[in-house]
This record gives sequence, structure tokens and C-alpha cells, in this order.
Amino acid sequence: MTETPVHGRTLQEWITQAPEIGALTECRETQWFNPALMSTSRALPEVGLTAEDIRGASARLRRFAPYLARVFPDTRRTAGIIESPLVAVPAMKERLEGDAGRDLPGNLWLKLDSELPVSGSIKARGGIHEVLAFAEDLALDAGVLHLDDDYAVLDSPRFTDFFGQYGVAVGSTGNLGLSIGIMSAKLGFWATVHMSADARQWKKDRLRASGVQVIEYGGDYSEAVRKGRVQAESDPKCHFVDDENSRTLFLGYAVAAHRLAGQLQALDVPVDHDHPLFVHLPCGVGGGPGGVGFGLKVEFGDDVHLVFAEPTHCPSMFLGVRTGLHSRASVLDFGIDNVTAADGLACARPSGFVGPAMQHLVDGYVTVDDDHLYRLVAELHDSEDIDIEPSSTAGLVGIRRVLLDGEYLARQGLDDARLARATHIAWATGGRMVPRDEMDAYIARGHGLPG
Repeated sequence: MTETPVHGRTLQEWITQAPEIGALTECRETQWFNPALMSTSRALPEVGLTAEDIRGASARLRRFAPYLARVFPDTRRTAGIIESPLVAVPAMKERLEGDAGRDLPGNLWLKLDSELPVSGSIKARGGIHEVLAFAEDLALDAGVLHLDDDYAVLDSPRFTDFFGQYGVAVGSTGNLGLSIGIMSAKLGFWATVHMSADARQWKKDRLRASGVQVIEYGGDYSEAVRKGRVQAESDPKCHFVDDENSRTLFLGYAVAAHRLAGQLQALDVPVDHDHPLFVHLPCGVGGGPGGVGFGLKVEFGDDVHLVFAEPTHCPSMFLGVRTGLHSRASVLDFGIDNVTAADGLACARPSGFVGPAMQHLVDGYVTVDDDHLYRLVAELHDSEDIDIEPSSTAGLVGIRRVLLDGEYLARQGLDDARLARATHIAWATGGRMVPRDEMDAYIARGHGLPG
């Protein structure tokens, strides 16, 4: 074990302070439930955003709904509202119980952001919201659009010519680039997506087919973001979408919470002290799970418990929160290679905004290795006929991991009776746009791995 200092300490000193770091640096599956968790009322002010901010984002998405319904046929059945189904997955829960060799109390649901219209992932929430916010601000400031207009008018040469004076750029491992690129190009912006080496080829091809400029890098996500930001800053008419720090992205994700509350109510699923809700969110840089988690805490308070799931080879948020270094540390600093099949989660350095803002609101952090992700892809396909990409399955490990930490359960007063009445939601973050041959390859690989 190296004695080279890592942010002022040897690796052994870090492990002595936080034993979980040992498992992280060895890329072994592990979990940690935060003893510094605070009540929602105490911790929400640390975020620096409010319920009113979420309502503002929701109102913006409603204003754009007539336009979205006109230009994206897959949104017409929901009148331009971009939303995903919530489905029970009892057969998958049985598979997970078989893998665990024990009963897993509570019910398991899947939030299918993998089925979101336009770009087929959770990024269709935050990414599209940010592009729409930029477009709206430009049009309102220029006096060519008013808040009480029918935004369907945006589907016209007048507005595509107007937006064509401006650019939108983003650095991405894939899914955020899809949502930003597709939405920007549709409005008429000249769109540029800076993509890291781990981005899937089909995502690059889809973007180029949509009229988006794709710039490829041999390095990781951080390099794509850094170089994309520098290029955008050189042009005053180019808006750079900062996945690491954007409040606008964050609020777009947060809108999901109120809609989820409506779905749970429609399905007669209670959420209260006696019926706790656990939401298991795959985590990359942190904006998506952070935004959704913030919205859920605003909606449900202490009755919702948040668990972030990351690949063993890139546990950046887990490491950042556990060490207290947040975005000052990269997993590479600790000898973790950031090489994972979970391309959407391959962010070596966590968000400098989300980590500190949400550190007292997220109950726990879990890691899952790539082979496990592939096996979950195959099991979900076999048991529920639902296909999602490997990174999307990360949340499915959470229901078991929650039960492994007796100290956490005792701190939260989560006794057997409350756990039996719990609802677990694994957030399936992407997969709809994956080409069929590639999805079949994921499933085949999962079938070929030992259980």
C-alpha cells in the first residue's frame, strides 16, 4: 500500500479515519450510511434553493409543453409533458431475494426514466429544462416572446432563425449530451457536445444525425467538461451547460418529485412515518440524483430516505462525501481507475455543488461492480421484460444494502414493522435509445456471468 500522500494524508491514514475507503480503493462492493444525516428541516437550507424554485421550473416546463408536443411526437400522448411510468417489479424482487438468500421486506418499484421521451434517460429532465430556460430567457429579453404566449409559436422559422444566432455546449459521457444536443438542435441553436472517451459510439452517431457537432476526447469526463467550457467561454453567444454546478439542471431534475408523489397517490401507495419511502438513485457527477433527491426531500421530508449508487470503479460522490473533500478529490487521486461499463456514471470528480449541498440529506452510498450491473440487466429482462442500460440497474442493489447496516436502521428507528411497510423505488436512469443489438449484447453478457 502506497505511502504517497493523498490530499495531505497517506492512504492508510485515510482508511483508519474511514474504513470504507479501503473497499473503495480496492474496487470492492461496499456501502456506508451517513451518521451525520440531519432532519430535512435543518438540512434543506444548505441546498440554497427552495420549493418555490422547483415550482418555477415546473411552470417553465408547462409553458413549453405545447411546443414539445408539436416537435416531438413521443410527447403528444402526455400533451408535451416529459414524464415516465412507475411500475411494480415483484418478479425482479423475487430474483433479488434469491440472490440475497433471504426475504427483502417492503415493496419494490421501478421509476422508468429509461422510457422518458426525447432522449430516453433521466437527463431529459435537467438537460432539456436547462436548454429551455436559456431559450426562454433569450426570447423574453429580446421581446420576441411573452410569458402568456402559446409557446407552440416557437416551432417556426422565425424562432429557429433567432436561436440560430446562439450556441449551446456541454461536456458529457453520453446521456446528458443526448438531451442537450437533441433539444438545442431542435430549437435551432448550434449545438456542440464534448464527449469523453467512455461515451458509446451509438450516442455520438445519434447526436450527429440530429445535427449536433460532436467533439471527441481521448480522456475522461472531466477533460471533456474542461475543454468544452474553455471553448464556450471564448464565444459570448454560447451557453455552456455546467453539469458539475448548474442549479438550472438541478431544478429540472427536482420537478420529478412532485410528479412521483402524484403517481404514488394514484397507485394508493402511502408515504409517511409508518410507511417509509426509500429511493435508490444511480449517481455519476451527482446532478441528477441530487436534484431528484432534493425534490423528494421537499415533497416528503423525513419520510423519504435517499441512497446513491455508484460503480466500484468510479465512486466519486461516495468518496467525496466520506472524505469531506467533495470536488477537491478525484477517484484517480486514490488510485481508482474510473474505467466502468456504467458510462453514464463515469465521472471521476463529483459535483462541487451537489456534494456539499446534499451531504446531510442523503442516507447512504453503495457501490456495485460492472459484472453485477450486467447480471441485473439480464435478470430484469428475464423477470419483467424491461430493458435498461447497465448504469441504470445500479439502484437495484439498494434494497438489500439498506438491510445490512443495523446501526443505520437503529438510528433511523427503522424496525421490522416499518421496514415491512416500506416502499423501495429504484430509479432506472436510461436505456430506451440503446440500439437493439447493443441491448441484446448487454443481456447476453449478463447471462454469461456467474451469479
